Amino acid sequence: MYGSTASGSQINPDIERWFSTVDKDRSGRITATELQSVLANGQGGTFSDTACKLMIGMFDKEKNGTIDVSEFQALFNYVNSWLGVFRGFDHDNSGSIQENELNAALTQMGYKLSPEFIQFLIKKSDLRGHQSITIDQFIVLCVQIQRFTEAFRTRDTNQTGTITIAFEDFLGVALSCSI
Repeated sequence: MYGSTASGSQINPDIERWFSTVDKDRSGRITATELQSVLANGQGGTFSDTACKLMIGMFDKEKNGTIDVSEFQALFNYVNSWLGVFRGFDHDNSGSIQENELNAALTQMGYKLSPEFIQFLIKKSDLRGHQSITIDQFIVLCVQIQRFTEAFRTRDTNQTGTITIAFEDFLGVALSCSI
């Protein structure tokens, strides 16, 4: 049987148990730091601060820097869906995606990007210099690309693939789409 939240949505009992494990201070809410302590990136490390703050921010309805069990369930489902995409392109099961695998993933998502730009994305995402990205870096990268794409599309009213943008608007887009 699933538990219920105040809004009446059903919570998977496994999610409730995981939430309790993550909620170290027993506040009934999870911070990015608590989340980071349990998310492994497949390379022997944890998810980055950036990834955890991004994900908390995406699901934090109250905008107080924490999530409750219902929001945690949504985040859990979100991470698992990205993990499925990631694993689908991590053909060598290395726990990271190399240039050709990232290109294939982004192409399937509808982005046609040059090899030079794919190299740039990996270099920008992978601060360790391994020329590959982990699951947390992949999630951050994909979310950022989606945010920028949405911002671009709202300004590309003629759907030409080109926009003219004022400097302050550009700064606003860059700051609101970045983490």
